[in-house]
Amino acid sequence: MEKKGNFNKGNEENKVFRLRIPKPGEVVGLIDQRVGGSRMLVKCSDGKTRNCKVPGRLRRALWIREGDYVIVHPWEFDDTKGDIMYKYHQNDFSSLREKGYVKEIESSL
Repeated sequence: MEKKGNFNKGNEENKVFRLRIPKPGEVVGLIDQRVGGSRMLVKCSDGKTRNCKVPGRLRRALWIREGDYVIVHPWEFDDTKGDIMYKYHQNDFSSLREKGYVKEIESSL
């Protein structure tokens, strides 16, 4: 008779992780500096540094520090600014590197 809670012990190798990939028009960025309020300077994978903000609906959900990787949605009318749409957790960094998103940012540092 098996103990309770051991039913998934053999499937640890087959776990599938979902990783949010930037949609068309979005780029991956690295938080470079907090400017004040909900604004921060972000080095993006397309080589630009943008002054980004966290939208009001996500302000309490996203706690962002310097060195975090985020998804940035650049503004259509001003390419030097953008909105932060998603924050990657530290465990996701290796997956981002394998897919080639982080390598572009780290080479520009």
